[in-house]
This record gives sequence, C-alpha cells and structure tokens, in this order.
Amino acid sequence: MAETSNAILFDMDGTLVQTREASWKLFEETNRKFGLGVDDRAAYFRLFEDNFFRSLGQLSADAAKLAAAKEHFLNLLRTRYSPELIPGMADVVRSLAPHFTLAILSTNTMVTIRKLLSEAGIATCFAHVFSGDVEPDKSVAIRRFLSDRGYGYGRSCSPAYREEQAAVQPTADSVILVTDTIGDVREAMSCGIRAIGVAWGMHGEKQLLAAGAEMVALWPQELASCLLARCDTTRSQAQACACDLPPADGTLVAAAAEARRGRMLAARNAPPASAPVEVAPPRIDPALLDAVGRIV
Repeated sequence: MAETSNAILFDMDGTLVQTREASWKLFEETNRKFGLGVDDRAAYFRLFEDNFFRSLGQLSADAAKLAAAKEHFLNLLRTRYSPELIPGMADVVRSLAPHFTLAILSTNTMVTIRKLLSEAGIATCFAHVFSGDVEPDKSVAIRRFLSDRGYGYGRSCSPAYREEQAAVQPTADSVILVTDTIGDVREAMSCGIRAIGVAWGMHGEKQLLAAGAEMVALWPQELASCLLARCDTTRSQAQACACDLPPADGTLVAAAAEARRGRMLAARNAPPASAPVEVAPPRIDPALLDAVGRIV
C-alpha cells in the first residue's frame, strides 16, 4: 500500500456508472433474440468473471451467431444505454485528475462512453479511452498503455494534455485498475498491475479480494482517500480541475436564506388557529311548546 502511483485505469460499467439493471435489460434482448442461454442476472454477471467477450464466445459453437449477437448488443449499448453515474463518482474523478493520468478501460463502445462522460461533465478528466469496439481484450489494452511513454501525459479536466512536466513511463507498479468485476482484477494481475475493487458493482467484496484486489472501496469517497494517499507528490499538479463546479452566486444564496428565514419567522409568530365557536341550541318558549302539545 506504500507505493506511489501516477496512473489510474477505470472500468466504466458498474464502477463509474450504475449498470446492474441497465446493461442486463439490454443483454436480455440479445439473449432472447439469439438464444444464448443466459437467462437471468446471475448468469449474466458470471460472464464478467473472465473477459466479457471471451465469455460470450464460449456460449455457442456457431461463430456467425456469436458475432451477430455481439454486434446486436453493442448496437443496443450505442443507442439505448443511459445509466446514471454512481453518486459521488464525478467529484472523485475531479479530485484525482490533477494528480494522476486517468484512463478508461471498458468493453462498452466509444460512442457510449463519450456520451455518458460528457453528460457528467468529466470527459476530459480522462486522458485515454480503451473501449470494447477499439480493443475488446483488456489485457492487451493494459500492455499497450504500459508500453508507450506518451500515455504518461494526463489532463486536468481540459482538452489539452499537461505539457508542463515530462511524461513518466507508466510501470506496472505505478498503474492501478479500479473495477467492479473479478475478470478485470484477473486481467490486471496477469499484466502485473495493481487492482482496487468497488463494492457497488457486479461482484462482491469477497470475490474481488479473492481474485487479487488490494482493497475494495465501500463508498466512492473511499477511493479518493486511498488513491490520493498514493500519488507521487513530486509530480502532482497543484492546480484545480478546469471542470470544477463554480461557487454558488453569493447574492442568490443570501436571498434564498433570507426568504427561508422570513417564512420560518412568519410561521412562528402567526396567531394560533381560532377555536371552533360553540353554537347554543335555540331556546324554545315553554308556553309555545305547551300549546303545540295540546293541538297534537
């Protein structure tokens, strides 16, 4: 846990965005159309115990059917996949971007990744994206990242790459993969890099630790706490991210606070509700009542 790090690779689905329902509902359509035999969520999640595309390739001996199923699922991801970001993860990413080179390592499509990260306002926090339609084998993408010194340049949430310091060659000890699946942890281990798990995705804490994860975060903010403690302070950038949220307008905040205070005082000082007025029954003249009785 004492080693410093200068690059973090993030899995996308289940790590940055909520995917347990969103991706399963789409894959369920592909499963029905092609008869793949993956008939419940648990069976779908098991596909991620290895590389997803390798697992998909073992579902049938019919290569043409599997290729069509893969393209069908990827097209659903491109056109209909719109999961929410994991609550708090945007702030975590922004807090890490000035200190690390951040990259995405995902089996999802480039179009989908760009759409989701752009909508969240954190697309340019990431220096690189290795998507499933570019490189389906994550271990190949990891080795590619490690082999090129240029991947050491990062971003601080702006389109430009940081040029004020020379890029440092990524090494296995200085790169961490953050993921929710044991398949990803195993691919990280096979390439010699380190892995951290998250507890809110497809696989549980015990599974991720057994696969080789150094730790498993229970909350997004725990990732920031852990990873910032590992950053190389000699290379760390002090400037804030360009995409940091601007401070709230002080005038508007003061006006809202004063209006709220006025409502509270008005409610506190309002007179108590009037008690209901009791209406006495009408008084009847006894002589009149006696006269009516004689008539009857």
